[in-house]
Amino acid sequence: MRILVTGGAGFIASHIVDAYINSGHRVIVMDNLSSGRSSFVNKKAIFYKVDIRDKEAVEKIINKEKPEVINHHAAQISVRISTEDPILDAEVNILGLLNLLEAGRRVKVKKVIFASSGGVVYGEATQLPTPENYHPLLPLSPYGVAKLASEYYLNFYHHIYKIPYVALRYSNVYGPRQNPHGEAGVVAIFTEKLLSKQIPTINGDGRQTRDYIYVEDVVRANEKALETKLTGSFNIGTGIETNVIDLYKRLQMITGVQIVANYGPARTGEQRRSCLAASLAKRVLHWEAKTSLTSGLQKTVDYFKNPWKKS
Repeated sequence: MRILVTGGAGFIASHIVDAYINSGHRVIVMDNLSSGRSSFVNKKAIFYKVDIRDKEAVEKIINKEKPEVINHHAAQISVRISTEDPILDAEVNILGLLNLLEAGRRVKVKKVIFASSGGVVYGEATQLPTPENYHPLLPLSPYGVAKLASEYYLNFYHHIYKIPYVALRYSNVYGPRQNPHGEAGVVAIFTEKLLSKQIPTINGDGRQTRDYIYVEDVVRANEKALETKLTGSFNIGTGIETNVIDLYKRLQMITGVQIVANYGPARTGEQRRSCLAASLAKRVLHWEAKTSLTSGLQKTVDYFKNPWKKS
């Protein structure tokens, strides 16, 4: 199968590319390398350095490669940046998607797999773990608004052009290859700080919770998304809440480094609690998370301890 993976040089999607190639698929990677690394791109993949906002370039590549499936992970992922510059966020996360969908429908793409975010589309949910049918959906940031709008656009293209889609609403993904210098990967940030004997900063009071899911489990969800004939949105999470203070203590124990963290102001646009119910994915996609938080954190710390293996 010919699969186009956008953002394929990044943290999550580079692992997906590896899995698809290992399964015998022909994979085309599209990434502008603004946050991804060329060393993460599987050598068996066909790589194009391109920004998804470049409509002509995107159309040219899709016309040439004629992918049967588009797996869309390229994104502006910073909640902070989205609140400071919502136009930039929309250009990347909404117009970029539309460039792919318009070019894709012309070559009769058979499916779109979309990296959505269960951590933001529900907003400050009152039901935890939160199911897909939770209502109302009230994102608290332009980033969340864009993710939700993207799902609505996918539904439009499915209704009008008969393009099936699977939107995977990830909880907080962590694991090897995550960028420790950004702001979206608290596990990577804390790990890098602890291993280099620097003082990390916990934003807010540290009691905010997230549903942390290991990247290998997310990869399996993307493999299952290839197999299903159904269309829709699916939560991809563990159903377990962990607050930031507890997460930090776990990483202190695993790294063996006892450094007292600083506390900073809470970030604008971030909700207090987030945890996903993934029973629909289990029933329909035959997927469920298998990696415990302790095991996943240990694997992540091991990765950051061995910089020569970071490729």
